Amino acid sequence: MLNRSLKLVERAPALGDQVYNALRAQLRSGAIGAGQALQEVQLAGQLGVSRTPVREAMARLASEGLLACDQRSFTVPALTLQDVDDIYELRCLVEPAALRRIAPLLADATLRAPLDAALADAEAAHLAGRGDANSDAFRAANARYRAAWLALVPNARLVRVIELYADHLQHIRALTLGDPGVRTIVLGGLQRITAALAAGDGKAAAQAMHEHLLQARRAFLDATGLDGGPRHGKRPLNKRRIVKRSRAGTRNDSVGLLMSTARG
Repeated sequence: MLNRSLKLVERAPALGDQVYNALRAQLRSGAIGAGQALQEVQLAGQLGVSRTPVREAMARLASEGLLACDQRSFTVPALTLQDVDDIYELRCLVEPAALRRIAPLLADATLRAPLDAALADAEAAHLAGRGDANSDAFRAANARYRAAWLALVPNARLVRVIELYADHLQHIRALTLGDPGVRTIVLGGLQRITAALAAGDGKAAAQAMHEHLLQARRAFLDATGLDGGPRHGKRPLNKRRIVKRSRAGTRNDSVGLLMSTARG
């Protein structure tokens, strides 16, 4: 008879899942830029796997909108102004609601400790000034902050939606968070959110998250020039501005409408 002290053997994730997670991590880090082609043979060689799990992983990422397929290869899609508006409209609907739900829990300093630590790291990286290492540290702290509060959201489907649409912006966020002005805006938003959470105030936390997302959208557009050009004469970070307009020639401003209705 087997010894009862034996524990269940943990199964390693399926190979396809491992490849998917590896590629998604690269997209999140900004290591794969917009328009860059991903070749099955090259990736399979780098990962030490056959082409099949690579093809399956890229098809999965394409179904989530994180990659685009042109029949011969997969690429990271370049975001249009319409894409950005659509993504932030969704984020403004789901992220404040999720944060409102868990805010009472985060009045507990012990539960809030991972958020406080991530915020402190973001503040330190921002104060350290320019430089790739400081930008990387800020992005990592920002990602840990989001992961910390999402870990407390009990609705797994809601968490997946939030993670997916946040990931849609990651490859450009890797560029924009290198701008000290953008980091100042992002850091201020995190500080206001944390203050509301420390008070256990769900309504204030949701409002702070909503305002944070709107300010982040504005900073994102200013830094990339997607809406026609950055403020203060700064040069856009992306070389090509891709602006989608309606037949009437005016841009979609759904997020602006959402802001007015959410506050009403």
